[in-house]
Amino acid sequence: MIKRIEAIIREEKLNDVKDALHKIGIVGMNVSEVQGHGRQGGIVLTGRTGTYQIDMLPRVQINIVLSDHNVEKTVRTIREAAVTGSDAGDGIVFIYPVEDVVRIRTGERGQEALTYQDDIDSRLAKYYAPPGRGEVPSAGGKPSRSEGASGPVESGGLFSRLRRRL
Repeated sequence: MIKRIEAIIREEKLNDVKDALHKIGIVGMNVSEVQGHGRQGGIVLTGRTGTYQIDMLPRVQINIVLSDHNVEKTVRTIREAAVTGSDAGDGIVFIYPVEDVVRIRTGERGQEALTYQDDIDSRLAKYYAPPGRGEVPSAGGKPSRSEGASGPVESGGLFSRLRRRL
């Protein structure tokens, strides 16, 4: 399943959030300038001529479309990078389901349309390949198999790849 994350954060935290997302492998995103307020209803400024209520504060909206299994890590990264420690106004994150994705240039759909070189999924693929993908071919061109206690075991599976790394 594919999800869309919409994060509304303070303008001054944008570079921190972008850098943190890039470190975990999020390479595609859209950023828009928005205005709004949350529970606090804006801010009150007091000057020599009086008090002013500013209820539409400048914020930045980040949109990311990604695999369902990457949502929690991405939300945690956004929260950690966007928090300021103030009482209110750090932002909010919305998570929406996405029915389909189509890459305009190639016509790729779904997960293939979201794949980028060195993105979060390609980094995970080094350690885990979903069923039907990433089998290690033997000399004959077919995936090599060995007999385990519970039946045939793919040599390109998660445990064998982790074992090779050790």
